[in-house]
Amino acid sequence: MKPLPSLDVLKTFAVVAQRLNFTRAAELLNVTQGAVSRQISGLEAHLGYALFVRQPRGLALTPNGAMLLAPVQQALAQIAEALERSDAQSGTLRVKCPTCAMRWILPRVIRLQNERPELVIEVTAAVSHGVEFNAEQFDAAVVFGQPSLKGVSVHHLFDEVLTPVCAPGLLADSARDITPDDLADQTLLHPTRDRRDWLRWLAAYGYRGLPSAKAQHFDTLDLAISSAMQGLGVTIGDLSLIEEDLAAHRIVTPFSLCVPSGASYYLIYPERPAPSKVLSEFADWMEGEAARTRAGLSRYLEQA
Repeated sequence: MKPLPSLDVLKTFAVVAQRLNFTRAAELLNVTQGAVSRQISGLEAHLGYALFVRQPRGLALTPNGAMLLAPVQQALAQIAEALERSDAQSGTLRVKCPTCAMRWILPRVIRLQNERPELVIEVTAAVSHGVEFNAEQFDAAVVFGQPSLKGVSVHHLFDEVLTPVCAPGLLADSARDITPDDLADQTLLHPTRDRRDWLRWLAAYGYRGLPSAKAQHFDTLDLAISSAMQGLGVTIGDLSLIEEDLAAHRIVTPFSLCVPSGASYYLIYPERPAPSKVLSEFADWMEGEAARTRAGLSRYLEQA
């Protein structure tokens, strides 16, 4: 009998089979495309037959691959369920969170654990905004955008509302006296390579293009905001995520215009098996924290 492939390799196979694309699978697994390709090639060599047919526009399962997929998925689901039952008994809760939302969730989780030391909440930051509960060992996840997974419970937290932010004193403090023209000499800090957040806000202001050619790009919103706090330029911030930074005057919003992007943050977790007591309590607590953030944001927008 052949030795069994590693659990990581089987998990990679299941994710690739679901997405039929090495690049998308690599994004979900937080590894490189090359690593995914090597794992699949190694698994095929170990089994002695091909699992996928490489096509110009993606992949297709071979008959052998299709026959293997269902039992692998079932086995991974059984392992995940067993781990979840074990964590539920120990009080451990594992939550995946995009890096952009860590500024909001991490201080709150630390305060919760100080109040409830019997709870063990492990928050893992990830650049990707999605989650694959069958392949990733998380009890819940904060996701950005619009959840499209089936079989998950979804709790709306808050909407993304964009406005420029910078260090105090970098621009005039009077939000009514300045326009985007005043950004001409500033370095614009972009949370994404496509500059979509800046362009969306400027378009709502009635401007086309960017007022400054000086720019720096970041992989995450959190890095852009941290750079803005150091006085290195002006970035686009989400009012909900920087609520505490605004209250502490670590950062300011020099313009009154705030633009909803249409995207939102959600807490999601699998419907089956039923959520543990710890997960249910965490979801209720998250909804309460998000409601306070939304109320604070409403007051801020009224004052703007």
